[in-house]
Amino acid sequence: MVLKPAELTSMTAMELGVIAEAADLPPGVLNIVTGAGPVAGQALVDHSDVDKLAFTGSGAVGSKIMQAAARDIKRVSLELGGKSPFLVFDDSDIDAAVEWVMFGIFWNQGEVCSATSRVLVQQDIYEPFLKRLVEETRKIKIGDGQEPGVLLGPLVSRRQMDQVLAAIDKARSDGARVAVGGGRPAGFNRGFYVEPTVLVDVPPESDAWKEEIFGPVVCLRSFATEDEAIALANDSKFGLAAAVMSKDDARADRVAAALRAGIVWINCSQPTFTEAPWGGYKQSGIGRELGRWGLENYLETKQITRFVSEERWGWYIK
Repeated sequence: MVLKPAELTSMTAMELGVIAEAADLPPGVLNIVTGAGPVAGQALVDHSDVDKLAFTGSGAVGSKIMQAAARDIKRVSLELGGKSPFLVFDDSDIDAAVEWVMFGIFWNQGEVCSATSRVLVQQDIYEPFLKRLVEETRKIKIGDGQEPGVLLGPLVSRRQMDQVLAAIDKARSDGARVAVGGGRPAGFNRGFYVEPTVLVDVPPESDAWKEEIFGPVVCLRSFATEDEAIALANDSKFGLAAAVMSKDDARADRVAAALRAGIVWINCSQPTFTEAPWGGYKQSGIGRELGRWGLENYLETKQITRFVSEERWGWYIK
């Protein structure tokens, strides 16, 4: 296996190599190659000795990899973007819902493919929910993630920071209102920091509602009925993850079954288990990682038939 990490996040992959050596993994079983995607990544995609490609990243790059793989009929699995919805029904505990919504979007600064970045809240609790969310978001401590108490660190690069800030500005121009955040935090002139941001009354046709921002930005809209919530949640080209918050187990199960997403959380957001399949519907990808489903992505099925004797098979060969 050859692992090519993103050029901005290579350190953890290199540490994995150190762990593999310490575990006495035989040389050559795991190979870690760093470098830029258009150079090192493209070389792996094009190499004739590579039988199977697995890519995690943007839909645009995933599409290019799929096209390149088609030339040599290589097997492909893709784990791409998302714009995952979080549905909060009016019987939910507001404090618990706010906590999970914040974890679903602000964890890892929102640089998470499955981040529940579209939040749909039932009308009767929309205003108290929003008030509580704004209050709690303002309390988030920003800074160096190695410092005690810090809950939100910098984005991965200046380019990513600029893209997130541009997305917020575009949302404003499209008619969304910034309830909290919306820019660079005061006192953080160095580092690629963006305030945790809550956008409200986001038009469903706007880029902020439809496209992945990949930063600490959450979009809110209200809904009246269960059917409306499901329709709004499923109205997306993505289908990686989704979350449902309700004290009514039957409703939560019913909604979870109706959501077109590969991963659905009930009364939580983002827990991940290596035993369970991970992957999405629609433009969120192809195939599954983790568990036996992930392992099977890297295996081939072979049939072997042994001829025993003419006495047993004579009727067939005649």
